[in-house]
Amino acid sequence: MTSRWLWLFSKTMRRIWFRATLFSVLAVATALIAIIVSPYIPGDLPTKIGADAVDNILGIIASSMLTVTTFSLSTMVSAYSAATSNVTPRATRLVMEDSTTQNVLATFVGSFLFSLVGIIALSTGAYGESGRLILFIVTIGVIILIVVTLLRWIDHLSRLGRVTETTERVEKATSDAMRSRRQRPYLGCNPLLDQAVIPATARPIFVSTIGYVQHLDTSALSRYAKGAGGQVFVRAIPGNLVDPTQPIAWADGIKDEEQEISIRDCFSIGETRSFDQDPRFGASVLSEIASRALSPAVNDPGTAIDVITRALRVLAIWNEPVDPQTVNEILHTNVYVPAIELSDVFDDLFMPIARDGASLVEVCLRLQKALRTLAAFDDHRYAQNASRHSIDALARAEKGLVFEGDLTRVREVAETVGRR
Repeated sequence: MTSRWLWLFSKTMRRIWFRATLFSVLAVATALIAIIVSPYIPGDLPTKIGADAVDNILGIIASSMLTVTTFSLSTMVSAYSAATSNVTPRATRLVMEDSTTQNVLATFVGSFLFSLVGIIALSTGAYGESGRLILFIVTIGVIILIVVTLLRWIDHLSRLGRVTETTERVEKATSDAMRSRRQRPYLGCNPLLDQAVIPATARPIFVSTIGYVQHLDTSALSRYAKGAGGQVFVRAIPGNLVDPTQPIAWADGIKDEEQEISIRDCFSIGETRSFDQDPRFGASVLSEIASRALSPAVNDPGTAIDVITRALRVLAIWNEPVDPQTVNEILHTNVYVPAIELSDVFDDLFMPIARDGASLVEVCLRLQKALRTLAAFDDHRYAQNASRHSIDALARAEKGLVFEGDLTRVREVAETVGRR
């Protein structure tokens, strides 16, 4: 599994400032490299090409890129606001991590800095005639990059922050986390199926803060446990709320205080949940989108129906064939981790939709049909959970639907759930 430091680096790479900073440093280096390369350029070549035109070109780029960057920032803020108000605040993070938007902004900022450094270097005479030629050639390349980026940006703006686009991002993040957990349901550790197996001699490990487990570094956890000759039994997996009153894990055979601190540091705790190792968070965000769409203020049952279809695809991942050797492979023999219960994912996805869509026949029908599909999967847990939610959704529909004909249609579909 991903180590804590790689996970933190991955989170940093998805921040908008990281890519903008990287492009800015590259732009400054590119503008100054002409000074180094200029001695290797033939003396008469700059005169033939006419490299003096670079002054005006850099001035145009500097002024235009500052304007375009300001416009792009305001557009991004509007997209974030739209995602917050029209979808759910929990999905805004995925919109902010959009790679296309970050590349566009980084290109504009980098181009502005490139032209600014170039103008300053030109005014000091640092380039010389040969250096101006190199700068002219690089500037042409920067212009081509700006044009391509602008064309991509225009196309991307038509989708940025839209409900369907944001929902698709949430589905992808949830599917990635679900597929990763499907391949290694216990994060490469021993399964902790019953807390009764925890030895009575195991010491509880507590944290001093209240928050959500965002990441669990099982490799480091195993390393510390192996070094102490003990075992670690994890209670709090990514997505769980932890507090100082409940242990996050139990350590058996580990009595050193520094080792306990090291074990505690393997749990990355934050104020909010993360999509990376927590597929239930993505499921909850999907249901939030549907609930907001079903609210009287929005009244958009089509989005709720779209979410039900996406939920069906997400849950189907748990039924995908996987390599038995990978699923059963235990990489960390001295660490025990509980699994995510499929019933909890069902609850996260369907319970809010059944509650908020009980008065809309189209939502009730689509929900029952999705449950019917899930009940037909080979894994018996699907039929069990689908039947349970079908009964609950039907009971809610009986209280929410006022037209008997609508209720009859929902009942007819509900009766087919679990039948093959």
